[in-house]
Amino acid sequence: MRRSERLFAIAEHLRARRSGVTAATLAERFGVTLRTMYRDLESLRTAELPLVAERGRGGGFALERDYSMPPVNFTAREAAVLVAAGRFLAAMRVLPFAETLAGAVDKVQAALSRSAQRDFLQRLDELQFVGVPARATVPEVRAALEQAWLLQRPLRLRYAGSRGESERRVRLLQIVMERGETLLNCEDLEKGEARQFRLDRVVGARVEPDVEKPGRKAQV
Repeated sequence: MRRSERLFAIAEHLRARRSGVTAATLAERFGVTLRTMYRDLESLRTAELPLVAERGRGGGFALERDYSMPPVNFTAREAAVLVAAGRFLAAMRVLPFAETLAGAVDKVQAALSRSAQRDFLQRLDELQFVGVPARATVPEVRAALEQAWLLQRPLRLRYAGSRGESERRVRLLQIVMERGETLLNCEDLEKGEARQFRLDRVVGARVEPDVEKPGRKAQV
């Protein structure tokens, strides 16, 4: 597992827990040394993930309690509308984080009672999404984009522009979702200028280590 993937997995693991976990337990789970795990946790802090260290029984490293959403009770109609909206976004290929969206929609649907699902969710089949864009996005690109957005890491993009393919090392600043396409507003880290890319033209992407800031000493 690459470091960027491990950082993403650690963040998701902490988010799913209700109690703290020690660095030693995390190191064993992800197959790294204790020293490496402390570096990973510090990297998550640097990325502004609200990571805290709790003492006592059940303590360890955890995300701040208000970071994750508390239990929410939806009415059947509210849940059905959310599921319909999620399916629409996925079908129209507007939101690049398709797998995350699908997981959220499944959780909302699963929270409904059987009677509510029969009463409302069966109506979703009557909805039709017209004008679905033909442009698709490579799943690996979407995954890398989500990791870079969550961990605030640079991306190495392979872009199919009008003059052929080129590589760019960028930092994602903003995702713009228009009616027919998704645009990535980025900072070109090699040229020091703002650039905009069409998501459907990104044919390859990988998350890279962060750029050293001036005057910042590398950790050893």
